[in-house]
Amino acid sequence: QVQLVESGGGLVQAGGSLRLSCAASGRTFSRSAMGWFRQTPGKEREFVATISWSGSTTYYADSVKGRFTISRDNARNTVYLQMNSLKPEDTAVYYCAADSLVGGSNYYTRDRYDYDYWGQGTQVTVSS
Repeated sequence: QVQLVESGGGLVQAGGSLRLSCAASGRTFSRSAMGWFRQTPGKEREFVATISWSGSTTYYADSVKGRFTISRDNARNTVYLQMNSLKPEDTAVYYCAADSLVGGSNYYTRDRYDYDYWGQGTQVTVSS
């Protein structure tokens, strides 16, 4: 059974930092793109960041560019999201996702419908 388990969410003041982790089990994603998305009540799940399996290529939503960094450790089957300079508008449930496609070393996708596996989400709350 494939599982993605996020951790690291919590409550932080504006300007602070958090590091989210997503550990995968049940299969390896070392040759697949992975990503982070977020969702607030009543809104669509939105793209945050994605990374190719090699780690050589990343892509970010404009709203987080320069503040968030996605990375991965294929030996640990884990993807991370370092979030700095957090703003109240970053408050959301954050989800990690994995693509089952074995793609090229630079392949990534920001389309949520390309991802086949999802974690249960972790709450991030940024107070002003």
